[in-house]
Amino acid sequence: MTERKPPGISFETWADRQIREAEARGDFANLPGIGKPLPHLDRPYDEQWWVKEKMRRENLSFLPPTLVLRKEAEDALAAAAEASSERAVREILSDVNDKIREAIRRPPPGPPLNLAPFDIDEVVREWQERQEPQERPE
Repeated sequence: MTERKPPGISFETWADRQIREAEARGDFANLPGIGKPLPHLDRPYDEQWWVKEKMRRENLSFLPPTLVLRKEAEDALAAAAEASSERAVREILSDVNDKIREAIRRPPPGPPLNLAPFDIDEVVREWQERQEPQERPE
């Protein structure tokens, strides 16, 4: 913790002395991003930039848990459609189904979930149909 400003010294002089002493101790020598330009200088100013950056860094969301789970289920279904194997489809949907079942058992706060677990066999059948080449009569 820094010391208190002594009486009779201007804040500017006191702050300059604190910075000079910290530089002499090497406190600024290994800071992250040293020698790099500041990120996001080309973006318009946003008063909440630091909140958004912290949320991005810590992978947080300001959405209610039910909406996050709906989005995760939507993304899982899209990922399953693009999966390379039946096993991958089943793993993707099994993971999200576990989360959906848990949310049904213990409803999280926020809007209603309005989501049921996926019928994995049905999604796999649809995935298999898309994998087969389409034969067209000429």
